[in-house]
Amino acid sequence: MSYSRRRLILVYRKTRLQELIERFNSWEQAKFYLKNTGSDIDDYQAEHRQFEGALSEVLHRLHDVAPLQRLERELLPTYRFGAEDIVVTLGQDGLVANTLKYLNGQPLIAVNPDPKRFDGRLLPFKVEDLSKIVGEVMAARRPEKRITFAQACTSDGQTLLGVNDIFVGPKTHYSARYRLEWRERRIEQSSSGIIISTGLGSTGWFKSIVAGALATTAGDTHPLKDGFAWDADYLYYQVREPFASQQTSAELSMDRIDTGQTLLLHSQMPTGGVVFSDGMEADFLAFNSGCTVSIGVAPMSGRLVV
Repeated sequence: MSYSRRRLILVYRKTRLQELIERFNSWEQAKFYLKNTGSDIDDYQAEHRQFEGALSEVLHRLHDVAPLQRLERELLPTYRFGAEDIVVTLGQDGLVANTLKYLNGQPLIAVNPDPKRFDGRLLPFKVEDLSKIVGEVMAARRPEKRITFAQACTSDGQTLLGVNDIFVGPKTHYSARYRLEWRERRIEQSSSGIIISTGLGSTGWFKSIVAGALATTAGDTHPLKDGFAWDADYLYYQVREPFASQQTSAELSMDRIDTGQTLLLHSQMPTGGVVFSDGMEADFLAFNSGCTVSIGVAPMSGRLVV
């Protein structure tokens, strides 16, 4: 059945093999590189064949359902989604998070292209499920989960959304210097940066920091060690490795940011300070001396089909 008023947007990214061919200009050069680094060439080829097969099957299954637009991951920042679009991702968990931040309420259906290779915490569907799932989404008969986002706003008017988390800190491995304002307190801090996590990201980077703290203190339990709900109307911030000195404090190193609250950070780094989200270090906002960033729960949220 065709639903002519709605479009399907299929988002995917190049395979590792395709990226290597682009990097080295030919498969022969890429294969030479893999061989000399001791990499498993067969694994790269098998992954590529599986993905190409999954992509072909997805295109076949969606061809007669609605108008279909293919979109590679790197085009997301400049693509204009329509209000009625339904978005399908074919790739790993990271592609789901990267895609959600560019949507404005459109539902997202996440498909696992290779269930034997990827566990896919955010990938509930297989290729063979797709026709049925899309039909149910179009008929508003499919449940969804709301995904809370984080939002960073700088004093010079730039904004950045975080689906998993937002990082504020140094671009390379040196200490970040800033003033932290939280709950009517102001303190000077030096650390390796701050992570602000959503519920979706709370089983990723956030969880690893909690696990490290438990291991350091020989602890075995923490109320957040398994994360928190994807649709929770709050965030958590954690200061990584705060350094206490005569000028800096290790206080206020972790807390919950409820809807309507704002964490303020004032940079004291002459250069090299950054704000980025979801591990996309190349897509950052500068956070240098004179810049203030405010972080809180974003006014928009994501819709993930389940």
